[in-house]
Amino acid sequence: MLVFKFGGISQIYSLTMHLLTLNFFFFLYLQTGANQDVFFKKLSDAAIELTHQKVKYDPKYRVIKYPNGDVPSNTGVCSDVVIRAYRKMGIDLQKEVHLDMSKHFNKYPTKWGLKKPDTNIDHRRVYNLMTFFDRKGASKPISKLAEDYIPGDIVAWMLPGNLTHIGIVITEKQNGTPLIVHNIGAGQVKENCLFKRPGTWDYRDLFEAAQKFE
Repeated sequence: MLVFKFGGISQIYSLTMHLLTLNFFFFLYLQTGANQDVFFKKLSDAAIELTHQKVKYDPKYRVIKYPNGDVPSNTGVCSDVVIRAYRKMGIDLQKEVHLDMSKHFNKYPTKWGLKKPDTNIDHRRVYNLMTFFDRKGASKPISKLAEDYIPGDIVAWMLPGNLTHIGIVITEKQNGTPLIVHNIGAGQVKENCLFKRPGTWDYRDLFEAAQKFE
């Protein structure tokens, strides 16, 4: 359970996490001759590298190229961390999600009222990423044990207000718990938030920004 405080009033919420493995993407990477451990280590390194770049949290809808499109490098949201890390591995989630949605559009969430795929935004929505990973058989059971999480795993949280969040497990640890690279409003950062609410800033500001994005 998580406790959030708004104006001195405590509210308790349950936290739902969704852990995703990268087996599907490892197979995409096999042509390089790398083994699984190397793949996961490089993905973790790619995520850590993103933390060296100053990024402003910006949930605006933007028109981007396809494939290999990205919003301006100094902006982004939580999903862009995952997208950019994969792209450093030569895997374009924009393309992969679009190809799957084009064939199986009815399998994806309809909460945005779209009638067809949109390469500008589909891959940047956490619900779509979760659906895509699920469809590729990448889901793992949720665990409360730190040792069950390995570098390169993806974790998605359901936050209060039905807002979704996503990040990448990396090699670095704090008190035995793997750190997460994510962006929940303060840029692309490393944080010990696997088993607690990500971030320490005012959730009300994030709530308004995330509503616009979702």
